[in-house]
Amino acid sequence: MPKFGRDDEDWSRLLEAGREFLIERAKLANFTSYTELNAVLERRIGLGFDFDQDADRFAMGQLLGEISKEHMAETGQPFMISSLVYYLNHNDVGPGFYKEAIGLGLLKQKQDRLKFWIDQHKAVFDYYSEK
Repeated sequence: MPKFGRDDEDWSRLLEAGREFLIERAKLANFTSYTELNAVLERRIGLGFDFDQDADRFAMGQLLGEISKEHMAETGQPFMISSLVYYLNHNDVGPGFYKEAIGLGLLKQKQDRLKFWIDQHKAVFDYYSEK
């Protein structure tokens, strides 16, 4: 079943390439931007997103949500690897990150979002510093 204008095979390739890149960044204890992640996807697998299009910005958020869910299931760890992806020229992640965290039961509505984000990416870095 196509997702966001991409067939199942392309979506699976985006998931795998995105996951691999985020793990690489985590092992280096580094963040990445949506722009850099998109450039890496385009370079590695020839697929990316057009951020001038609302649908593609939404699709990138969905991709990151799926990557985080799969990563949590694989590692058994209560952190979102997508916490490493932030807006270029801003010191924050996208609103979809917080919405996904609430949906996963990791973030409560009234909880301090900035502290949550900091705790999340620290947990990612700590986990991968041991690998």
